[in-house]
Amino acid sequence: LQTDLKNAGAIWTDEEVVVDQGLVTSRSPRDLPAFNAKLLEEIAEGEHAGQTP
Repeated sequence: LQTDLKNAGAIWTDEEVVVDQGLVTSRSPRDLPAFNAKLLEEIAEGEHAGQTP
């Protein structure tokens, strides 16, 4: 998947959680605790600049 994403122009970051304008992503199920914590934090922050309502 990493190669396909890079070939499509994505920026690949090997971190347990990455946030981009409120979109929370992670690498694998092992990262689920960190993903869940960050997701709750992002929900609490509300709408982010640059997001489409």
